[in-house]
Amino acid sequence: MSVSRPIATDLKVFTPTRDFNESLQFYTTLGWQLNWQDAGLAEIELAGTRLYLQNYYTKEWAENFMIYVSVDDAQAWYDHVHTILQKGEFISARVEPPKKESYGAIVTYMWDPCGILVHFAQQV
Repeated sequence: MSVSRPIATDLKVFTPTRDFNESLQFYTTLGWQLNWQDAGLAEIELAGTRLYLQNYYTKEWAENFMIYVSVDDAQAWYDHVHTILQKGEFISARVEPPKKESYGAIVTYMWDPCGILVHFAQQV
């Protein structure tokens, strides 16, 4: 006998922020779309995928949190992020040039103002 299973229609993660407003500004400056926000939660979207930025911070959690974004051009993402960071508005964020990884992707690593590691990964 087959057991029916409920259907999931979406999946979002709750992402920590050390400074909620700074993180929100950072991601929207990078090109994430702000769908809505209240005092402590904001939904942002990139490439049809959404996540929640929340006004909550735990250092160990933030520094072990990662986001993986599949992109068509890791170098272009590096250039984009690097240009934004050169303006000096987000002093605790950083980015590294693209690197070929053993699993075949070219990845630009970026750390947001909270310490979250974002992988901009181009499959080759």
